[in-house]
Amino acid sequence: MTIQGTMKKFGIMLLMVLIAASFSWSLFYKGFNVIPWMWGSMIAGLIIALIISFKKEWAPALSLGYALCEGLFLGALSAFFDYAFRDSYPGIIMQAVLLTFGTAGGMFFLYYFGIIRATNTFKKVVLTATAAIGLFYLLSIVLRLFGIQMPYLHDNGIIGIGISLVIVTIAALNLILDFDMIENGAAQGAPKYFEWFCAFGLMVTIVWLYLEILRLLSKLTSRN
Repeated sequence: MTIQGTMKKFGIMLLMVLIAASFSWSLFYKGFNVIPWMWGSMIAGLIIALIISFKKEWAPALSLGYALCEGLFLGALSAFFDYAFRDSYPGIIMQAVLLTFGTAGGMFFLYYFGIIRATNTFKKVVLTATAAIGLFYLLSIVLRLFGIQMPYLHDNGIIGIGISLVIVTIAALNLILDFDMIENGAAQGAPKYFEWFCAFGLMVTIVWLYLEILRLLSKLTSRN
């Protein structure tokens, strides 16, 4: 495993995401029903992600499939947001994309120059916070099945925006863990398939960060 090899594979996955997203985006604006595409690709992407998480050595065979599914999902979802906010917030998708990669670049700068270090304590705190957010979202989904809305999670009030800011921060800090995993994997001579696994992990975080930033922007816009 090398850092350069990992980033090349991440670049391939990113290109796949962009191509697939452009496809589902164009379908939406051509009048096609993209809801089946959106939900189908989301479920497929989740299944693939779970498989890769438990079978790291399968990452080379499945990572591009994950990128394809996420691209189809993100393209359709972004098209819905773009259409919904085209009058009140034209350009919300482009701003979310720029903020996502700007945040990723900023976190890499902080990691590269040692301003934020992935110490054992840092890892425990970030992983615990991430797990808590995951349980929070899972509980929200379960409650919604019974017609109960999770308080504040989707609200555009001060508390709702504050929750989104916290989640965006935790998602951004997960990038530090990704950079650390890539660097340590290369330094320790991890097997070649680990390049795909690390690229997959970085892509998962970038997708999560984009979704949370998009959610935050939509909350801020709906307050106006």
